[in-house]
Amino acid sequence: MKKLSVLFLCAAMMLGCTACAQPAASEPAEEAVTEPVIEKQPTVFDEYASNTSISTGSHLTVDAEEAITYRSYYPLQEYGELEYKFYFSNTLDSTWDKGRWGYAGMPCGNYEILSAAVYDGGTSSEDTAKLLAKVTFDGGNAGKQVTSGETFWSDAVTISVPEGHYLVWEWTVQGEDIPCIRMSNLAYSFFSKDGTNFIYSNEAPAPQLIGAKRDTKLKIAAFGDSITQGCESTEFGNDFWVTEVAETLGEDYSVWNLGIGYSRASDAALCGDWLERAKSADIVTVAFGTNDAVVGQYGAYRPSTADEIDGWLRTIVTELKDAGCQVILFNAPPFDFEGDTEATRTALNDKLPAAAEELGVPLFDWAAFLEDTASPNKAIYGGHPDGEGCALIAEKFLAEYGDMIGYTGE
Repeated sequence: MKKLSVLFLCAAMMLGCTACAQPAASEPAEEAVTEPVIEKQPTVFDEYASNTSISTGSHLTVDAEEAITYRSYYPLQEYGELEYKFYFSNTLDSTWDKGRWGYAGMPCGNYEILSAAVYDGGTSSEDTAKLLAKVTFDGGNAGKQVTSGETFWSDAVTISVPEGHYLVWEWTVQGEDIPCIRMSNLAYSFFSKDGTNFIYSNEAPAPQLIGAKRDTKLKIAAFGDSITQGCESTEFGNDFWVTEVAETLGEDYSVWNLGIGYSRASDAALCGDWLERAKSADIVTVAFGTNDAVVGQYGAYRPSTADEIDGWLRTIVTELKDAGCQVILFNAPPFDFEGDTEATRTALNDKLPAAAEELGVPLFDWAAFLEDTASPNKAIYGGHPDGEGCALIAEKFLAEYGDMIGYTGE
C-alpha cells in the first residue's frame, strides 16, 4: 500500500512545479494596489508558542518493534512555571537525501505511545533527570494509539524548569515508521530498551512543538533547511543563527525553528502540516534553495532549475501571506558549489529580488555576508555557517528587520 502511495505522490508532484498553489504572476502590477489586512484564524497554536530553538520537525522514521524509550534535551527560551502542550504530526515534513528513507508528505506508521513524561534535566545531560510530570493524552490517558497521518495534542501540563536547565521530553513508544528528526548534534537525545540504560542516538522521535503558554510580543518562525536547523554549528553549543536571534530578542519573543536538514522548497510547497505550522507565526523567515539545486524535487531524479525553485518559493510566500503572516524571504547562501549547481544558485539569486518585489515582501541578502567577495561561490564560514558566521547572520538580520520585529537593540 505504501508503494502505491509513493507512485500517486510522484505523479502528483510531476504535474507541475507547485502542489497547492500556482506561482504568483511574473509580471509586476501596473498600479500599486493596497493589500487587504488578513486576520489570522485562531488555533491552539495561538495559545501555545514554541519554547525552544531546537528544531523538532521530521524527515526520517525509526522502528520500535519492542517498546523503546526516547529522551531528548531542550534548552528553553523562557524558564520558570509555565503550562505546556505538545503537538504531534504522524506524516513526514520533508525529504531526506533522495527520498529512499523518507520523503515529504509520507504517511508514517501506526504506533502506540505507552507513556510520556517531562523532566528537569539539570544543566548537563550527565545530571540526573528529575521527573516533573507525567504527560497524558485525550483527557487523562497515559498512552495513545496513533494512526497513520494523524495530528494531535497532548493534554496540558504545568511544570517549572529552573533558569538554565534543560527540559527533557521522554516517551516510550512501540510500532513501525515513527517520525523522527536527525538532531545533527544540536540537542542531546538518547534511547533505551529497558528504560534505565540510555544510549546516545542522533535520530529521535519527538513532538513537533514544545509549546508553552507565554506572554510574547511576537511569534517568529524560521522556515528552511539545515542551515536554519543549525547543522554543523558548535556541537550542543546552541549557537546557530536562529538561537542567536532568539537569545538576543529574549523571552518576550517566541522563535520557533522549523528548519529541517536536507529539506527543499518543493517539500514546503506541498502545503502539508509543516507549512501549516509555520502559518501560526506572526513573522516567518523563508530560506530554501540549496538542496533544491543539489538533489532536486522528490521523484524528479534531477536537480531543480532556478525557475522551478522560484516558483515553489512564490507558492510558500503566497500561502503564508494569505494566512496573515508577514514574510521575510532569504536568498540562497554560498556553499562552495561549482559548475551547474553554482549556476543554478546564482540564477535563483538573480530572480529573487523581482520575486520579493512582486510578492510584496523584503528580501534578506544573507549571501552577501557569507560569501567571499573575490569568489562569491565560496562560503567564508562554511556552507553550514559556524558559530562566528551564525552570530554575524543574527546581527545583520536584527539590524535590518529590528523595526519590523519591534526590537530596539536595548
